[in-house]
Amino acid sequence: MAIPGNKSNIPTGKSRHFCYFCFHYSAPAMIEKLIHAFTLPLQSPVLVFATILLIILLSPILLRMLKVPGIIGLIISGVLIGPHGLNIIEKNAAVDLFSTIGLLYIMFIAGLELDLGEFRLNRNRSLLFGLFTFILPLGIGFPVMYYLLDYSFYASLLISSMFSTHTLVAYPIVSRMGVSKDQAVAITVGGTILTDTAVLLLLAFIMSAGKGDVGPGFWTGMLVSAILFSVAMFWLVPRITGWFFKKMESEKYSHYIYVLTVVFLAAFLAEVAGVEPIIGAFVSGLVLNRFIPHSSVLMNRIEFIGSSLFIPFFLISVGMLVDMRVIMQGPQALIIAGILTSVALLGKWLAALATRLSFGFSKIQQNLIFGLSSSHAAATIAVILVGFQSGLIDENILNGTIILILVTCVTASVVTERAAKKLLQQKELSDENPSAADSSTEKILLPIANLANMEKLLDFGIYIKEKHKSHPVTIFSVVPNDAEADANLRKARERLQGLARHLAAAESQAEVKATIDHNATAGIIRTAKETQASILLLGWPQAEGLINRLTGNKVDGVVYNFDKTVFICHFAQPLVNHKRIIIAVPPLAELEQGFLIWMKKLLQLSTELGTTLGLYANAETRKKMEETKELRITGRKMFFVEFTSWDSIMLLSHDINKDDILVLVSARKGSVSYLAAHEHLPSKFEKQYGTFSRIIVFPQQHQVSYVNDRYKDIDAEPILRGVETLNRLGKGVGSFFRKAE
Repeated sequence: MAIPGNKSNIPTGKSRHFCYFCFHYSAPAMIEKLIHAFTLPLQSPVLVFATILLIILLSPILLRMLKVPGIIGLIISGVLIGPHGLNIIEKNAAVDLFSTIGLLYIMFIAGLELDLGEFRLNRNRSLLFGLFTFILPLGIGFPVMYYLLDYSFYASLLISSMFSTHTLVAYPIVSRMGVSKDQAVAITVGGTILTDTAVLLLLAFIMSAGKGDVGPGFWTGMLVSAILFSVAMFWLVPRITGWFFKKMESEKYSHYIYVLTVVFLAAFLAEVAGVEPIIGAFVSGLVLNRFIPHSSVLMNRIEFIGSSLFIPFFLISVGMLVDMRVIMQGPQALIIAGILTSVALLGKWLAALATRLSFGFSKIQQNLIFGLSSSHAAATIAVILVGFQSGLIDENILNGTIILILVTCVTASVVTERAAKKLLQQKELSDENPSAADSSTEKILLPIANLANMEKLLDFGIYIKEKHKSHPVTIFSVVPNDAEADANLRKARERLQGLARHLAAAESQAEVKATIDHNATAGIIRTAKETQASILLLGWPQAEGLINRLTGNKVDGVVYNFDKTVFICHFAQPLVNHKRIIIAVPPLAELEQGFLIWMKKLLQLSTELGTTLGLYANAETRKKMEETKELRITGRKMFFVEFTSWDSIMLLSHDINKDDILVLVSARKGSVSYLAAHEHLPSKFEKQYGTFSRIIVFPQQHQVSYVNDRYKDIDAEPILRGVETLNRLGKGVGSFFRKAE
């Protein structure tokens, strides 16, 4: 507003500020500021981050049109935008930080996704592959460096050790394509940590030997550091993790922050111990493996953030190291780069070939091993940079190594993707003729009556669900058919949506249903028939009142009117906190139709949780399990106990710990494995093991076939149920009068 009487009409107050804003941010000023912001290399942290995100978003899409793997696209993008390309982004502390995070993330996920059961089964093979992939490249590289290129002894040894390293750059490919559980992948991942550890120890030795520091003190320090690191990671961290996950069970997001904290603290402790941080990150993955099931919500979050941000950032930063100008420096640089690349690829190919011949792998598996182990990045750069900074190697080796990284990363990505596709096709062909226990038509039904502690039951459903199957888990509630049925239906659907989001977070499809029926039992049975459910998950029944004791509880009604597999579950603590699954199996259980179904599900649960499996059964049942190829129990972390005393089943309490899941395999009346001890098993179980995690399994039973069609319209079930009700009524009344006395 202008001052009255002032001819200059100078604005004051808000108007003055407005005019100052217009003057200061006039069009020319804005253009100048914009030009300055886009001056290369970019300086604004916000703009740098936005540019990298745009590259992560677009490069895989664009290069997919050219049938170039996404990983290669990110590396090439890094070459283009890097200081040796268009110089859009400079290599600074922020880029190095995100690159380091991405590298540690790759090693962490590799340890996390390692199937420890398969690793234990294949540890000798991993050791042998680690030996092959360490010795063969080293044995080929040293004579070439020492005799052909005339480098010194220690320089040749250091460069040759670089050939033995590899970074799992292509691992996201096998993870994304669902072949990470293949035996060849397990061996390669296991061998990676062994060979990289050996290389890094050799590097420490070379650098100390060059300084003349190798002596008793050096080896003593390495041993003490290794012991302290192992105690911290394998003894202290599991105990803290179990306590934290139990205390913070409801705080799901804090679980992810805790995991990241462990990863980077482990990397730091490894560095303090005198080895590379990548070793610590990998070890943290191994330690947390048991606490983070592969199908869990937490695992999905870890993979999502890693795949969408940290790992792409690392791949871009690898590309930023590449200086294509080294090619123009003369033939010597090209010759050295060609020799380094050829020796590196040849050594890894021979290691893959030796592994294939030793273990009888297929040609596809050999290519998969070669693809995963042929890429050089992090450890290679670490080794060469240490040697270059110490003056042990020259610039030609440094530049040649950068070319080697680009070529091997491209080669590894192409070979790994092709091998993974062929392996996947091969497995699909082998699954064309499913067995009777095949779960291609698997449909899991989970009725919800009480939302309390329901997430544990949902997690159980996620862990046992057949992977790579499109059928959703159906969660539903039964609403009484009364005057408030419509309002209760809406409320039920709203409550179930929260549980559906929990399933979606674990990338498991969910179908939400709410239905009206006269009672819960009838509603569950009708819904099970409508959805053609093959597996029914029930929460543990609530304490029975007098009416339920006399007339039979809801669970009994469901079990005896549903002939498919039923799991009745109660989990006293988070599933990941359990260390063992103890299964008590009655005689002749192997003859039940649903034997393979429930056994495969419990084996899958054991794999997800990384637990030991204890089997209490007779010799015949054990033999049947060992002979059944679909179960693959040989080599698992499990133990057998000869058990025949089902009349004294409750004596199992002497063998059960608080962190066990106790599973009792029951049977319906009339089934081949039914015993008198199965009568009223849930209530007996509740009294004896009320504070334990427990599951009762009712296997799928054979359809009843009548001998004489004349009696097909006669169903004895109502009569039997009536007799049972009368018996319970008599016992209940008798008990009532006894108490009254």
